[in-house]
Amino acid sequence: MRATVLRTQTSAAARRPGRLILTGLAILVASFVVFGTVLVQGISERTVRDNLSGTPAVTDLVIGSVNETPPTVADLTRIRAVPGVAEAVGRVSIGVAVDKAYLNLQADPGGGPLSIVTVVEGSYPDQPGEIAITPRTAQRAGLSVGSTVSGEGGELTAPARLVVTGIVDTNADSGYDAYAPEGAVTSWGRLSAVDRVDVRVAPGESTEAVHQRVTAAVPGQPIRTGDEVRQAEVNAAVDEVATIFILVGVFVAIAVVAAALVVTSTFRIVFAQRMRQLALLRAVGASRGTLVRAMTAEGALTGFVAGVVGVGSALALGYAVPAILRSAGHDVSSPPPPLVAAAAVVLGAVLLTVLAVLAPALSAARVSPLEALRAASTTAGRRGIGVLRLVLGLLLAVGAVVAAVATISQLPKPEQTTYDPLLPLLLLVGSGTFAFFALVALGPLLVRPVLAVVGWPLRQLGPLGRMAVGGIGGAPRRAAAVSVVVALGVTLISGVVIGGASLQVLADREMALSAPADFEVNGGGAALPADVVTRAEAAGGALARVVPYRQVDDVTLMRGTDKLGETESGYPATDLDLTGLPTSGDLDVAEGSLADRGPGRIVLNKWVARDSGLRAGDTVTLALAARRLDVRVAAVLPGDGPLHAGVLIDPADLDRLGVPTAYTGLLADAAGSGEDGRTAGVRALRAAIGDSDSVGLVVLADERDRNDEVVRTLVGIAVGLVSLTVLIAVVGVGSTTALSVVERVRESGLLRAIGLSRAGLRTMLTVESGLYGVIGATIGLLLGVPYAWIAVQSLGINAPLTVPVLPLVGLFVTLVGLTALAGVLPARRASRVSPVVALGADG
Repeated sequence: MRATVLRTQTSAAARRPGRLILTGLAILVASFVVFGTVLVQGISERTVRDNLSGTPAVTDLVIGSVNETPPTVADLTRIRAVPGVAEAVGRVSIGVAVDKAYLNLQADPGGGPLSIVTVVEGSYPDQPGEIAITPRTAQRAGLSVGSTVSGEGGELTAPARLVVTGIVDTNADSGYDAYAPEGAVTSWGRLSAVDRVDVRVAPGESTEAVHQRVTAAVPGQPIRTGDEVRQAEVNAAVDEVATIFILVGVFVAIAVVAAALVVTSTFRIVFAQRMRQLALLRAVGASRGTLVRAMTAEGALTGFVAGVVGVGSALALGYAVPAILRSAGHDVSSPPPPLVAAAAVVLGAVLLTVLAVLAPALSAARVSPLEALRAASTTAGRRGIGVLRLVLGLLLAVGAVVAAVATISQLPKPEQTTYDPLLPLLLLVGSGTFAFFALVALGPLLVRPVLAVVGWPLRQLGPLGRMAVGGIGGAPRRAAAVSVVVALGVTLISGVVIGGASLQVLADREMALSAPADFEVNGGGAALPADVVTRAEAAGGALARVVPYRQVDDVTLMRGTDKLGETESGYPATDLDLTGLPTSGDLDVAEGSLADRGPGRIVLNKWVARDSGLRAGDTVTLALAARRLDVRVAAVLPGDGPLHAGVLIDPADLDRLGVPTAYTGLLADAAGSGEDGRTAGVRALRAAIGDSDSVGLVVLADERDRNDEVVRTLVGIAVGLVSLTVLIAVVGVGSTTALSVVERVRESGLLRAIGLSRAGLRTMLTVESGLYGVIGATIGLLLGVPYAWIAVQSLGINAPLTVPVLPLVGLFVTLVGLTALAGVLPARRASRVSPVVALGADG
């Protein structure tokens, strides 16, 4: 009997491969995602190993280490004289302040196997005082072949002349890169040592023999082979990749859990459709245990097929994409042969499906033999939950609340100086886990009240809307199983969106202080020549606004005769007009109001306020040299001050303190957008600076761009990862709707027989599918917003809770649209069935 039942169930599944794939579709997608992640990690690591080492492939030996005394120029000379050394290149870099810009001058031979640059214009330097620059550096610095600048760097005691002899191409162009031979760099900068020496061994020579000779020539210097150095560089990069994929693995694991929930729901539907068949098997002598084993075997077969298809699809894509990218000119390596990983993923798919099928199988095996007398092959799904499940769900909900309260109690206080976010974040993860499983347990009880609210507008639209809402409410366990997965995805995405928006606001506030404009011109503590400001203000075509300011470094805060704070020399202060900057709207305060700043009213940054013990509304005396001035604290900033100033003072108050009227710096914004507008602004400011050697120019917009790019990248990656769960949820909605159509074929036939059109039936079923998304998205947003707030606060970074309404509304609409779209094909299939055939069907 056991073998007969087993053959009956597995052969029935094998005869209907479409149903088999549909049942295991979520496992198929999960297998694809898991194995695809393995392949992407393999591709990333192999690409790093093949292409991303900073040491040329022909380097045989490397002398020097960051943790040891560097090789001297004399050591380099001795190394070059060692028999068997074909080439020895000293690697060193120094920062060079040139006229109105900064250059990172790096040593490179400029040609030959050990070079990392290629000359594209002019010639490579061969004398001290000659440099080659990258194209972006030339554009930003306003330099070209033949340009002459004055620079300071290395051990120079006075500015020295530099001549641009060429333009070179390299893998990285930061906009401030320059190159010259090692001898030219060390001679011009008066350097006595290099960072390291790269050696290429002559053909036919033994690397080991040359290694011994070099060791004798420079005793005490660490010497590694080129392979060891490249491997260390690669390992460092691979470790970063592995760290990233640990985070990826967490989100993939969440997606796998979501797939298991979806598969449990789909098998529950499938077994419900076979209740008459299962009852007949019970009637002819099959035990409950036999039925459970047969249905579990069917689940294993489903998991195996889904796993093989998912792994095979990922494998085909994993090898095709790198080949396509290589044909387009990108250096992307193919993944290593992942046979063990492929077998592990397929085995995992089987095990996961078996675990997911146990609960539906145990429930279905309880069918009474009398059910064989029913006219229909299906039975109505249970609408409630058992007492044990109810108690477990309530306990989990209480655990989630307790963990959340504990998290909030651990959040940093305003006066707290040290904070470790690890414990609050762990408590938050625990709370979220409890909340999710509570939602799984109590979901059927939550569906009806949520549906009563979100389904009200549909019920007002007429019979179709009422039937769609009734179709979902009639099977709350099924609706809960699918909607919980949707809610999980929406909770994660909304949390990421809210967290990303909060971090972006925080980043904007910090940039509004550290980089409040596109450019800064600074006299290095000395006054700017008056004509610099005049010429900058006249460059209207290239600069949108110019805001000059004064800055002093030794303002003291006094109360009576007592000096406040621990700083010896006072605090940096500025009279920068924040209202003249476009970023002033991004500024925030911890206390008081920026609008109150004016004569007799100052603004302090967080650190000065904490050091001096002052708060908004306090009175204090400003002291500079022999001058004193009583003022009131109008506001305290939540972090640093603009341009790292500790005290913002009104210009009239600086005058009263005896500060000279000459400006010490200015901020300016580019009139045009993009790189061209920025370059035009740089050139206009360089023209305004003219021959003033002591005046420097900094492009603050580059820092702002890098910061914004980091935030956007992090948020984009996080959204992409949590979208895996949403993908599983949408697949679950589609498979649930498709199986539901089969289960309700007689109902569909009856509706068609009493006059419901094909379009009406399609609309009703599509709306039902969309309602899964409405319920899940509603629950997800209700959970996502508070959890996002706690998560942002737990990081301890003073980021404000920012709820981006339009993105969240877009997320809601998109989820509802995707889940509705998942039901379109099943709805079309149901509408094509003839009413006569449907009424004569037995499920």
